[in-house]
Parts: sequence; structure tokens; C-alpha cells
Amino acid sequence: MSDAPRDLAGWSCPLPLRGYPRVVLGHGGGGALTNDLVEHLFVPAFANPSLDALGDASLVTVPGGRLALSTDGFVVRPLIFPGGSIGELAVNGTVNDLAMSGAAPRYLTAGFVIEEGLDMAVLGTIVHRMATAARRAGVQVVAGDTKVVERGHGDGLYITTTGVGLVPADVPRIGPDLARPGDVILVSGPIGDHGIAVMSVREHLAFETGIESDCAPLHTLVRDIVDARGGVHVLRDPTRGGLAATLNEIAQRSHVSLIVDEARVPIRPQVMAACDLLGLDPWHVANEGKLVAIVAAAVADEVLARLQAHPLGREAAIIGDVQAGRPGLVAARTRLGATRVVPMPLGEVLPRIC
Repeated sequence: MSDAPRDLAGWSCPLPLRGYPRVVLGHGGGGALTNDLVEHLFVPAFANPSLDALGDASLVTVPGGRLALSTDGFVVRPLIFPGGSIGELAVNGTVNDLAMSGAAPRYLTAGFVIEEGLDMAVLGTIVHRMATAARRAGVQVVAGDTKVVERGHGDGLYITTTGVGLVPADVPRIGPDLARPGDVILVSGPIGDHGIAVMSVREHLAFETGIESDCAPLHTLVRDIVDARGGVHVLRDPTRGGLAATLNEIAQRSHVSLIVDEARVPIRPQVMAACDLLGLDPWHVANEGKLVAIVAAAVADEVLARLQAHPLGREAAIIGDVQAGRPGLVAARTRLGATRVVPMPLGEVLPRIC
């Protein structure tokens, strides 16, 4: 007999969620299961033009201009890791979601779910680091909420942030559905740093060269490239699901194929070594301070130069191009001259990473 509440007896999902009768960790991993949950459950329930665009942030038009809105929850474990903490993630993650629409972030709200028994010194450190990150990003935390749950029910601390930003009037629309054949794909730096930094602490791994999270606010980097003659079409930050999930989302939303040169994708040697040790694909590992840009070929070299002139983009690279055939396909040209399909990750490769 089902243990579902009686008032759910008549409910059914608009489309099947791959046969999962219960939520699994993979539904939060940023891959195919997450897409199923969002597109088949949440989007039909809350459908409206702003939500249906499925960008990192939603744009709404108000008197005087365009607002960008985004909300995100952070459940990373451990709470503090090399190069950051859940506090910095909560600020920078939402700032970056706003920036991917070309917006200048302005305000945040923050909700804290705190587990009974959390060391007050740990909480104080995280709040202090979160406040410092907000000041560095030039945003204000203008509202918040605090809840405390019983011991054993909150895993220390969860944080949810909502961000508001302003899109300058001269910035054209940037969105995941705007990649066009002939465009060029860029990444702002080495991938996989954040996920491996978190895993190194969680799994008590020691590497000869330290690996730190790339957690950083990207709005000034975006500001430096969006005026490149209006040629920036798509911006995404490859967080959950990593580069592979982000490229697949763009290919599907834009109905194009993305072809990437594997050798051009920057990956730090120590991150690659850690991935080999853990049996992970670095293309699936989360990032918190990198962006993927798809731009018109005419401005690609200019955008690359602007990225490399910024402290957060010094190792930026052109990694591929957009083609018209096989809509939704992502493929990589390997170092051996072959071509492989880069699939959307199914579920959670690294749980609780952001």
C-alpha cells in the first residue's frame, strides 16, 4: 500500500521522470535527472515566460529597465574547504548566476537552516566569510531568515540566497538558447578545481600540489566582455554537472551541435591526476569561478583577449565551435584524432559539492 499522503492520490507527473517513484541524490546533480525534475515537474507547475527560458537568472521587465533574479540553495559538505566555505559559495554562486545574464548584481537575501549543536565558532566564521565575500562582490545582504532544526536533521548548515541585479540598457539579451552555427566556444580557465578541492577534504586525500576551489564572483569578468560589439550570445557557469552538463544544456536549448577540441580544454595536472585516482571525468566536475562563453566568430579573439586581461581569466581558452547539424549533440575531438560524444551526466557524480 502506498505511503503517499491521501491528498496526493489524484496527482500525476505531467511526463514520466525516468521511472523514479522517489527522489534520489541524482535529481540534485545538475545532469539528466535534474533536467527531468525541472522540465517535467517544476516548469509545468509554475510555467511563465521568465521561468520557461531556463537561464541561470530570469529577466523581468519593470519600469526603468530589466531586473535579473536568481535563487540558489547551498548544501556543500564539508562546510569549509580549501579556497572557500559555504558562505563564499552562497554569495558568489548567486552573483555568478546573475552575471550570466549580463546583469550587475546589487542585492542578496539569505536564509539559514542551522542544525542544533553546530559549533558557534564555525557558524561565526562562515557568516564572517560570507559578509567579506559580499563586500568584495559589491552586493548587500538586505534581508534574511534563520531556522534551527533538531540535531541530526540539518547536517550542520544549509544556506539559500536570492539575488537581484540590474541589466544595463545597452546589453543585448544573453541566453542559453542563442548559440548560432559559426559561433566560437570559450572557457575562462581550468575546469574541475572546485569539485576536487571539496572531495580532497571529504575523502582525506593529500596531493603533492594543493588544490583549491576556484570560488569567485565573475560579474566584473562578464562586464569586461559583454560590450564586445554585441557578439556575446551565451554565458553559463559550469557548476553542478560541470562542463559536460553545461555544454549539453546549451546545445539542447539552442538546437545546435557543439564540437570541442579536447586538448584545448584547460585542466590543471593535479586535478587531472586526482580525477584519474578517483575515477572521475573532469568534464563532469563542478566549478564555482569559471564561465563558458559562446560568441560570434568575429569577436572571439577580442573576447579571449579581454578574458585573459582579467585576473580571473588569465588561462582562458577557445575550445571549440558551434555547428548546425545534429541539434543537441556535444562531441569532443580527442588527442588521438577521433571524435567522441560527450553525454549529459545522468545524475550526481559528486554529491553535496555546492
